[in-house]
Amino acid sequence: MHLAPVDSPPHRPNPRTAAFTAAALAVASALLLVLVAVSWHPLMALDGDISRTTHRWAVSHPGITHVFRILTDWVWDPLTMRILCVAAVVWLLWRHAAWWLALWVAATCALGTLAQQFLKAAVGRARPVWPDPVDSAHYAAFPSGHAMTATVVCGLLLWLLRRYGAGRVLWNTALVVAVVSVVGVGLTRVWLGVHWPSDVVGGWLLGALLVALAVASHERWSGPQEPSAPRTRRP
Repeated sequence: MHLAPVDSPPHRPNPRTAAFTAAALAVASALLLVLVAVSWHPLMALDGDISRTTHRWAVSHPGITHVFRILTDWVWDPLTMRILCVAAVVWLLWRHAAWWLALWVAATCALGTLAQQFLKAAVGRARPVWPDPVDSAHYAAFPSGHAMTATVVCGLLLWLLRRYGAGRVLWNTALVVAVVSVVGVGLTRVWLGVHWPSDVVGGWLLGALLVALAVASHERWSGPQEPSAPRTRRP
């Protein structure tokens, strides 16, 4: 089995494609934000129906609920995701001396945290309240910080792997892990009754939007130059 090192010639995404993707995500994110802010009844009713159903499942299946709490509190927790982002920044600096790209990745992650906190305060949506809760969370509900952070970090990591020419096996493995993590953390937040489904969808959309904007703007501003060659150790 051949695992190509992430040192191959970089694959630069098309800035126009990233820009179109960002525009589509911006429209979808803005629409959902408005619907949540005005408490659009059909969306609120759908949120309530799904949340009541999943909460009954969570209460009836304590074993699954316990596993989901471990996953959401430790494996897919925002702190864990931010540690992965720090590791990616260190790798960019140590292996490639890519200072500008490392700063871009770090700034995007920081901006994601600031954006979600601002939106939580601005929207002020209350979290679900249950007579028999299986978990608890603080601060406002929209957007889901877990879902948004996982989307931002996993999206950035996939971008870096593609940019530095990851081999097929490594890329496919990373893609599967990223999809499972992003989807999984969103589902666990709804299952545990600490978020409405639209909170999670909002986190996914806003996180993907931030990644698309970061990719599009970086490819536009960084120009045609290639990333620095990887450092090699002397024998």
